[in-house]
Amino acid sequence: MKSYSLLEINDILKGTIVGHTNHIITAPEQLEMACETEISFIGNKKYEKLWANSKACVAVVNEDISIEPGENKAFIKVKNADLAMSQILSLFAPPTPLFHTDIHPTAIVDKTAVIGNGTRIGAGSYIGPNVQLADNVTIYPNVTILDECTVGKNTIIWSGTVIRERCHIGSDCIFHPNATIGADGFGFRPDPERGLVKIPQIGNVIIGNNVEIGANSCVDRGKFSSTILGDGCKIDNLVQIGHNSKLGRFCIMAGNSGLAGSVTLGNGVIIGGSASIKDHTTIGDGAIVGAGSGVTGDIPAGKVMLGYPAIEARDALKQWAILKRLVKESSK
Repeated sequence: MKSYSLLEINDILKGTIVGHTNHIITAPEQLEMACETEISFIGNKKYEKLWANSKACVAVVNEDISIEPGENKAFIKVKNADLAMSQILSLFAPPTPLFHTDIHPTAIVDKTAVIGNGTRIGAGSYIGPNVQLADNVTIYPNVTILDECTVGKNTIIWSGTVIRERCHIGSDCIFHPNATIGADGFGFRPDPERGLVKIPQIGNVIIGNNVEIGANSCVDRGKFSSTILGDGCKIDNLVQIGHNSKLGRFCIMAGNSGLAGSVTLGNGVIIGGSASIKDHTTIGDGAIVGAGSGVTGDIPAGKVMLGYPAIEARDALKQWAILKRLVKESSK
């Protein structure tokens, strides 16, 4: 079991120690559940009140903390407690699943595939013709990567993920279980004789570096050309990204949100949980779409939008306040 002293932890965080504890730190834990050998954190002043009843011996805190640690307890003051705690979690992270051989005997790897140094392929996985896997790619059991795909170095692909033909994945990405990359876009047109006619989806998906895609999320291939996710995008679980959509760098999409076809997101756009974006919509750099909102038109850079249909947040809040007052008055 991993354990560290207060000083060893601070050597990593480079913070300022307030107080002292003689406990050896054995694990991180939330304030309410921590025991006396565990470290926690206070990332917001509103949680300071929880410290008095916490058994944690150490807390990583922001520099503006207004309470004292107490007897045989200590604070490590840092500029950003959330970022510092991510370092602590990495310290205590358990090992990832073991690979006894680099390529499991039950994996099927086409003879034309190119496999980089240090790449590992788990049981039951399929690597198709002309696939190129760069160095140190990790593919867990039961992953499918079809013809002519490329995967960059250090990318991790968890079980159940399917990457369909001709898709290109960057370096240092993480795909969580059952992600689907490159399924057909949702393209149909009515025909009086044949009913709904399927429109062939002959494009692909291009994903940049350091992209993370959550479990059971889908990125559809383009009808023609590519669906594109820029470097550093973070996609939550159960997210749908429609065909020919284009995401800039460092976009965030929270769970159950979705983009229809041909949506364009600028750099640093944030889409809240369960928000839905109409097809052929453009959302400018740094814009934020609140949870549950429905976007039906273009959004300029930097705007914060709420509601269904989405309007500027301050206007939505005013409308809700007026409606609440009207309802309250009508019930008198």
